[in-house]
Amino acid sequence: MKFEREAEALLRDLIAIHSPYFHEAEALEFVHKWLEKNGVENELMHYEESEITGFKGVNVHGRIKGGGGGPNILLNGHMDTVNICEGWRTNPLEAVIRDGMMYGLGSLDMKSGVTALLLALLELNRNREQLKGDILFAFVSDEEGPFGLGTNMLIDTGKLDDADLSIVTEPSAAFTKNPFPCLCLGARGGYNYTVNFFGKSAHAANPEEGVNAASDAAKVMTMLEKMSPAYEPLLGRGSICIVDVKGGHDVCSVPDKASFTVFRHIVRGETKETVIEEVETAIRMANIKSDYEVVVRKAPSEAYEGFMPYTVDLDNLYTMSFMESVQEVTGKEPSIGYFSSIGDFNFIASRLGVPTFVFGPDGANYHTANEHVKLETVSQTTEILLNYIYRLNQ
Repeated sequence: MKFEREAEALLRDLIAIHSPYFHEAEALEFVHKWLEKNGVENELMHYEESEITGFKGVNVHGRIKGGGGGPNILLNGHMDTVNICEGWRTNPLEAVIRDGMMYGLGSLDMKSGVTALLLALLELNRNREQLKGDILFAFVSDEEGPFGLGTNMLIDTGKLDDADLSIVTEPSAAFTKNPFPCLCLGARGGYNYTVNFFGKSAHAANPEEGVNAASDAAKVMTMLEKMSPAYEPLLGRGSICIVDVKGGHDVCSVPDKASFTVFRHIVRGETKETVIEEVETAIRMANIKSDYEVVVRKAPSEAYEGFMPYTVDLDNLYTMSFMESVQEVTGKEPSIGYFSSIGDFNFIASRLGVPTFVFGPDGANYHTANEHVKLETVSQTTEILLNYIYRLNQ
């Protein structure tokens, strides 16, 4: 395959740079210098989120100018990974190839997708006379972290406002459990919220004299888990997952405070308001005695508060062209999938209002030990991206 050697060498270099979220500056500096060395003009964007995280982050972004008259295409990828977990059989920061698979932290999610983007950008820059529209590109920080700060901060600048469509090279086949090549045409969204309960303390020998906030929290959690979130044909059903529980303070006292936190995946038609209404319904059904409050996770701005679900139509002209490119490069029709969780693609689709495709290499074990990517799908992803972009610029 055309890009196989280049993809293997570049991905090996990226894996060697430890870049968990909030600590990805070195990886972004590498991308900046790699692009610069290969003649692709780009900028480092420094930003700070001071209200909640105190994070000082960096993005790499740029634009390859076309001649005019074609769509402006945004290419997006994140440079951060999750933290190293237990169970690795190899050094997670040293790429190992076995049976056509490259193992290493971030090999699948998503340094292989970034590799495909970088190699495609190099080729597009060399052949910019074939471009009518502009190629916008963004390599960002904090996708794996709490707020998607990198992509959101870049959207806030307005530098991406003229994008007509976007491609995010996350590992679509692995995410959706569909065979490669997989074109992902949407994703569920989500909100993170906490319910705080306020009871009345009393001695544990006389619990009837108090109001047990922990017991009330348990009753509401039980009711919530019995509820049936909305369903829609493409994205499936929303889901309720209790991700944290707190309560109690003394050895022999009725707890007067308790709380639990939920990540609530949503589908189209569900909103922050419907999610809160659902909690209120569960509280009424639980018949609790404690006072309570429902608090949606505080975010740096309202635009970051929740991840909005989205889909791209199968008969959209951009979708049909993408499918043709996949067929031409691989000889296979793409499987069509919809991602069950969240990512920067939600912000791009909802905030920029453009068709946003998730398409990337294949592999397994993202967010866990022994993560790996099928190497041939990295070069194939590069070829498909180039075929698609040139097709849209004909």
